[in-house]
Amino acid sequence: MKKVLLSAVALLFTLTSYAQSSADYNYSIGLRGISVMQLPKILNQTNTQDYTKMFANGAIIKFNDNQISYRISGNYYRDNISFKNTCESCEIANGKVTDYSFKIGFEKSFNYSRIQPYFAFDLGYRSNRFTGMLSQVNPTATSVNQNVDANKNGLVMTPSIGLKINIISTLCVFAESNLDFNYSYEKQDISDPNGVGRTVNTYRKWEFLLNPVSAGIQFNFNSKN
Repeated sequence: MKKVLLSAVALLFTLTSYAQSSADYNYSIGLRGISVMQLPKILNQTNTQDYTKMFANGAIIKFNDNQISYRISGNYYRDNISFKNTCESCEIANGKVTDYSFKIGFEKSFNYSRIQPYFAFDLGYRSNRFTGMLSQVNPTATSVNQNVDANKNGLVMTPSIGLKINIISTLCVFAESNLDFNYSYEKQDISDPNGVGRTVNTYRKWEFLLNPVSAGIQFNFNSKN
């Protein structure tokens, strides 16, 4: 019985020591494989609660100090988009959206075990731009199509909660959920294709964007031992 207990304690100690992977390395690099996010609202977009699925859209560099890591992250997304504007039967917008951000912050792990929950907070800059065309949904409408250039730039603050699972000493997988508090300056430039008329509107506004999940892998480098 004593041998069994001794073996169990030794195994537990071995697993715990082995799991202290991130803290035993000076820095880490993480790659986001998949993210599900809310993008900032464009014009008078009606489906602002929809989520966008993104693949391989970001990276993180972490400088590890025991259970605290200081991190620098970046995200980039560019794709074609189509949405109803103002109301379901009013206008439809078609074009390309480009969204990117750069953030700095910290990450606090709650333990040294193989499975590590953590909390993070990041502060940075976010830019979102849509270029395309507005068209009337009603085919009998007399209004012509309009060119659109809508641009948002501003401050973003992001609290996050996450989970890391250490696979081997130099590799772990992670998943986190966060909320973007986005304060931006927005400029909407809407013009007639023939150059007859042009409308420019500017706004300053807050947005709260939920990002349910972001998952990827993390590599640890430069052992402290």
